[in-house]
Amino acid sequence: MYPHMSILYLRFYEELNDFLPLARRRTQFQYAIERKASVKDVIEALGVPHTEVELILVNGESVDFSHAVQHNDRISVYPIFESIDISPLLKVREKPLRNCRFVADSNLGRLARYLRLLGFDCLYRNDYQDAEIAEIAHGQHRIVLTRDRMLLRRKIITHGYFVRSDQPRQQVKEVLRRFDLYRLVAPHTRCTRCNGPLVAIPKAQIEERLAPLTRKHFDDFWICQNCGQIYWQGSHQDDTQRLLQEFMDSKVW
Repeated sequence: MYPHMSILYLRFYEELNDFLPLARRRTQFQYAIERKASVKDVIEALGVPHTEVELILVNGESVDFSHAVQHNDRISVYPIFESIDISPLLKVREKPLRNCRFVADSNLGRLARYLRLLGFDCLYRNDYQDAEIAEIAHGQHRIVLTRDRMLLRRKIITHGYFVRSDQPRQQVKEVLRRFDLYRLVAPHTRCTRCNGPLVAIPKAQIEERLAPLTRKHFDDFWICQNCGQIYWQGSHQDDTQRLLQEFMDSKVW
């Protein structure tokens, strides 16, 4: 053993194991370090983004990310808790990861549109750079949604989630389950194009903008307060309802 080598004993719980090699999943394992390090340094060196972590126990005591690890420390690392109130134990951040405003990276455009369809505030542009996403998340207190682990390692990002699936519909179900958002779903309240809020508008105010058949057959309309896009329950409504039901049925009871 090197003069300054420390041996740590770690165990990661639940979905945090997704980031670990098979031999280290759901079991305690040893990890050696040769320098002074914070528990955050250790966790991220093992491939787990700090934004996925809700609770860290070192030798049974809750600690924050800056805690300096010591030889023979036993470290337990937990993800977001949804059904258990652990607020008295929290040390890694001031409050649980329960803010439902998102910013999605440039590879998650379809996910962003689906989340908006469900009524969630989700910023997205296909030309977002990582630094810009990090600044938005930090300045607006948003949860970063990404498939880029390196993005989640940026220190100013405190709330984030690594999306496992590469299929948009599965991604939606994943996010709904991860943040337990089912009770907050509010379809048709947000513009899927720009993320702005939708409000009801009298037909007479927008009649000149409607196609003749739309003007003839529909009476209820909504408009985006940001971009002015007009919405109504047209022939696509049945498909939309089936899609929404598919998302809601993904809840694990």
